[in-house]
Amino acid sequence: MAILQKHGKNSSPDLANVKESPADNFGASGCQKKWAESSSNWSRPVARVWTVVLLLGTCLLYCARVAMPICAVTMAEQFQWTKRESGMVLGSFFWGYCFTQVIGGYISDRVGGEKVLLLSAAAWGAMTAFTPILAHFCSQPIVSMTLARFLMGLLQGVHYPSLASLCSQKVVESERGFLMSTVGSGSYLGTLVIGGAGSLMLDLYGWESVFYVAGLLSVLWAYCMWKYLLKGEGPIITLESLGSRGTQSKLTRRNWLRLFKQPAVCAVIVTHLCTASTFFTLLSWLPTFFKDTFPDAKGWVFNVIPWFVAIPSSLFSGCLSDHLISQGFDTASVRKLMQFFSMGVSSVFTLCLCGTTTFPTAVAFVSATMGLTTFSHSGVSVNVQDLAPSCAGALFGVMNTCGAFSGVIMVYLCGYLIEATGSWASVFMLITVVNILGLAIFLAFAEARRVDIDGAKGRYHNIHI
Repeated sequence: MAILQKHGKNSSPDLANVKESPADNFGASGCQKKWAESSSNWSRPVARVWTVVLLLGTCLLYCARVAMPICAVTMAEQFQWTKRESGMVLGSFFWGYCFTQVIGGYISDRVGGEKVLLLSAAAWGAMTAFTPILAHFCSQPIVSMTLARFLMGLLQGVHYPSLASLCSQKVVESERGFLMSTVGSGSYLGTLVIGGAGSLMLDLYGWESVFYVAGLLSVLWAYCMWKYLLKGEGPIITLESLGSRGTQSKLTRRNWLRLFKQPAVCAVIVTHLCTASTFFTLLSWLPTFFKDTFPDAKGWVFNVIPWFVAIPSSLFSGCLSDHLISQGFDTASVRKLMQFFSMGVSSVFTLCLCGTTTFPTAVAFVSATMGLTTFSHSGVSVNVQDLAPSCAGALFGVMNTCGAFSGVIMVYLCGYLIEATGSWASVFMLITVVNILGLAIFLAFAEARRVDIDGAKGRYHNIHI
């Protein structure tokens, strides 16, 4: 039986050791195991179908998530909430969102990300649809809405880790960038859809209609996914299935500590932390920046145009990264290039906001910043799947949890800077510094070779029989 080295940048040159270890011998069972692993990937037509379905799912995820912020003012007037109480309702989502990131990815790595996505979507979709009922039939709406938003955060917190796990298990390396960037653009599409259609429904039919439509459409999406993609297979998650992923699962549990000692893994976590914190800061403070700097500007302009730019930008970054990898460019270099655009080039436009004097110029700079930021979908967000496909969901959960916590801290810090200095320039400079720090770490330490398997097994990854 001939053993041939796969050509590529992640190949290991040390083939001499393959025949020295008894554990490294490949028999018929080893060949079958390798064939099973390669055949578990989706074919290109199947991957395209899943890409569209997951794009719609992420769009509905944000429709359900943003329904409360859109209706918050109207609900506050009806239930006589103070600003502090409204903030408590809106902020409770974040705390639930942080708690399920890691566990959602952990379960997805073991039972399959599609099952976790299906169950969670059915749950948060139903929760969204029942939100008006909880508000009207509870004697203390502030309590029921706070708990409902907390549960929404818990249920939606598993979405992105499950996506990362599913992509690492089913999508080949050269197509991951397109899938993740396309699915990631669903967040911008969902924000646009609920911002336009939701505002219209709010004016015509009341705030309840926004929750009913977003929730029922989400449940319908989950049903269609179960019926037509999973072929009606029961999405049952048992305790046995959580521990039945065989050698790969045991290996992952045994090497978590070693995994976090890898410089490339630490670089991914820190870079994602910086990316998420700056994105949350821009998302939170840009509307206030426009209202303070250009009080006569129309809100729909600066709330809509940047997201229209972000959608094609995200799609382009995915196509570009996959094309470069398919042409033979080093995977790690492509990930670094995408992250350079996301954090480096975007920071140039962020700094330009410091001296902006006209509204059209400010909108152009913000649109360029938000559009370039989406390149991270083909950079650090996919790099975690290159490094640890066997536990990409759990590792992405760790990254997202760190990013969410750091984002909240940075949002508060920027509020303090605005009050202390009275200048928006300090905020934009802080964002730039954080971006440059994360980019420098990623450029210095990022890799694209697998680090979730030990040295002996690492040679198997790039060997063909």
